Amino acid sequence: MRLLVLGDSLAAGYGLARQDGFQARLAEALRAHGHDVVMVDGAVSGDTTAGGRARLDWVLADGADAAIVELGGNDGLRGLDPSATEANLAAILDGLAAKRIPVLLSGMLAPPNLGPEYGRDFRAVFDRLGARAGVIYDPFFLAGVARDPALNQPDGIHPNPEGVRRIVARLLPLVERLLAEVRAS
Repeated sequence: MRLLVLGDSLAAGYGLARQDGFQARLAEALRAHGHDVVMVDGAVSGDTTAGGRARLDWVLADGADAAIVELGGNDGLRGLDPSATEANLAAILDGLAAKRIPVLLSGMLAPPNLGPEYGRDFRAVFDRLGARAGVIYDPFFLAGVARDPALNQPDGIHPNPEGVRRIVARLLPLVERLLAEVRAS
């Protein structure tokens, strides 16, 4: 089974040895649970939802059976209009649905310095898209890890190896549910 990870630096493993990054740790956890999965690396550090949208067809060229979409953090950091973020993510989800690729959408929160109204609008984008039929939704990729200095690199944004381990452990049941949907179809 081929699992696409369409994401930004969080999924690309920014600042980490390859074996400590999200995709390597997820592949390792899936193997330990008896899943034969080939990871399709569609994660690019610094990527926005517009970048993910622009390269979706390219990353799908070799095929994928399921997808994890982890984008939006850079949109929030740049204070981009949440309606543009929503349009891009909706186009990504539509593109995956058209190819009958089940998806796990992992959301993001806006940085607090952009104010409560922006934060609410940004969060609502993911909540609306996560409610779509056929989408498995995780509201916040960094849940339990964000803002904990013991789980992040010195930049305070990117998880360290222990932070990645915790993210993978938390997401594993959702990813297994995603893979079960592929087998059921």
